Formats: sequence, C-alpha cells, structure tokens
Amino acid sequence: MVAPTYDEIRRAPKALLHDHLDGGLRPATILDLAAGIGHDLPAATPEGLAEWFVAAADSGSLERYLETFSHTVAVMQTAEALHRVARECALDLAADGVVYAEVRFAPEQHLEKGLTLPEVVEAVLDGFRDGSAEAAAAGNPIRVGTLLTAMRHAARSMEIAELSVRYRDAGVVGFDIAGAEAGFPPTRHLDAFEYLQRENSHFTIHAGEAFGLPSIWQAIQWCGADRLGHGVRIVDDIGPDNSLGRLAAYVRDKRIPLELCPSSNVQTGAAASIREHPIGLLRDLRFRVTVNTDNRLMSGTSMSREMALLVEAFGYGWSELQWFTVNAMKSAFIPFDERLALINDVIKPAYAKLA
Repeated sequence: MVAPTYDEIRRAPKALLHDHLDGGLRPATILDLAAGIGHDLPAATPEGLAEWFVAAADSGSLERYLETFSHTVAVMQTAEALHRVARECALDLAADGVVYAEVRFAPEQHLEKGLTLPEVVEAVLDGFRDGSAEAAAAGNPIRVGTLLTAMRHAARSMEIAELSVRYRDAGVVGFDIAGAEAGFPPTRHLDAFEYLQRENSHFTIHAGEAFGLPSIWQAIQWCGADRLGHGVRIVDDIGPDNSLGRLAAYVRDKRIPLELCPSSNVQTGAAASIREHPIGLLRDLRFRVTVNTDNRLMSGTSMSREMALLVEAFGYGWSELQWFTVNAMKSAFIPFDERLALINDVIKPAYAKLA
C-alpha cells in the first residue's frame, strides 16, 4: 500500500467536529486587530506569533494551554472582528478540504466592548455564511455549523443553552461546555442539559481530557451528552489484554462519538506522543472515533496535518481516513438526510477515486 501524501490528503474531503473559533485565528489577523485596539502581543510578525502560540501551548498542562487564549479573545470583542475571524475560519477550513465543520465558541467571552450575547452570535453566523459563500465560489464548498459553548467555571450555561435553541434554525447546531475540567464537573450545569433535552437539542461535553473516567461517566450518565469532547481518557477503562471495563463497553456499545484531537492531546499531556496516542487502540477496538483539530493556531495544525500524522504513526491508508471521515459525518449535529447526502454524494465518491 502506498501511503497517502499530505497533498493528496489535503484534497480529500474531510469532516471536523471539534474546532474552536478563538483557537484558529490567522496570526496576521491577530496582529492587525491587536494594533487597532492597542493590545500588546508577545511577537511582532505573523511567523513569530505563530511560533509563540505553539510553544506556549506545548506545556503538557491544559491550564497553561488555555492561557494562550487571552490574546485571541482580546481581539474578538467587536462585531466586525468576530465577523472577520469567522469568515476567515470558513475560508481556511475549506481550503484545507474540509467539507463539513462544526466550529464552537463561547459567546460570553466576547462582551467586553458592549456587545450583547445575540449580537455576538449573529456576527459569527454572518461571518461563517459569508466565508462559506466565498469558499463555494472559489470551488471549495463547505458547510459550517456552529456550537455555542458555555464556560464550565462560570454560571451562564442556561443562558447559552437558551441561545443555542433560539438560533438553531439560523446555523447553530448544538451546545458545549468547555474550560478546565478539574474542580468544575459537568453536573454543575445539569439545568442547562435538562433544558436542552426537553428542547430536543444536541450537545457535546468536554470530558475525559485532563480529567479521567469520572468526567466521562458524569458527562454521559448524569448529563446525557450526545458526544464526548476529547474523551481520550476512556482508555483508562481498557485493560492490557484489551478487555473493556463497564464504562468503556457502554461508550462503544452506544456508539458515543469521541472527538479526539491528537496534536492537542499531546500538548496538554493527555497522550505522550502521536505514536502512543490511544486513537490507534480505540480505532482497532472500533469505538466511534473521529479526528479533529481542537485549536489550529495553538497546535500549528490543520485537518490535513492531523490525518497525515496518523498515516505516519499508524500506517493508515485511504480506508482508515475514509472511516474517520464517515464517523464524523455520522456523528454530526445536522439532520440525518443531510449527513447522508454528504457521505454518499461527496465523501465516498471522492475516496473511491483515491483508494
């Protein structure tokens, strides 16, 4: 088998479920926006800034990793800036061959200049709409769905959940909670999750990244999460003989999607290296594994790069890359017939030509 090359992977259609808007800005855009508001940055060139973000995030600590967002969030406090960042996000993902993406952001983090929560959401949705239209005109069609994120250490999850329902016919496809896991269990936000379930809305929960099996158990059994954001620590419930514990077996049996982010998981210490990342084992055991970017700026990555790293580390070919991609589309928060159309009309025909 000839291994897929990076350029071939870039041209292949890909689906992305776990990508943070404030973790994927273009370095040049950060410099431009920061200059306009007088925000000091740790580097003065796009190249230098890109290197700084990766180095600062490469600490082995989720808490230190999250500190890098102080600079990106600082320049995303106006409707114009939010629109620009969202538009460029859609264009960048489409240029990388992503045909479907769910991009998440926390509206509550963009209120410092007087925007209201609805104004923040509308600016981002408009940006995604414009970027997607430009990408399609350039021959790179993409569909972007938006996830609204509540910060798990704050107390606005019900507001954000209500906002996600309000805008679910305008481009918002689901809800999420994010932030440091330790000390901030998802059960603190049960009212929001119960509300979403009553409203027949989809949600994912960051769980099983920095914290272990209790985080995953609570996200699923107490909160009812449709997917697990990361979920990499489910491997702690798998024995050396590949026997599954009760929780791991439940996750696999129920086909609960794992939003794995290989490079990011290595940076935050959830995995020792790409070669040692549990994605290989979890794929072999047929968990519902998906491949994601998390924060393209902080990890210096893209969907093509993540897949290329897996090809190098595990010897994967087109069949495995298609499997990851179809898994993601099966797990997306858009209607079934729309998922099926992307799988059957876009993804499978393209991979059939590549295999």
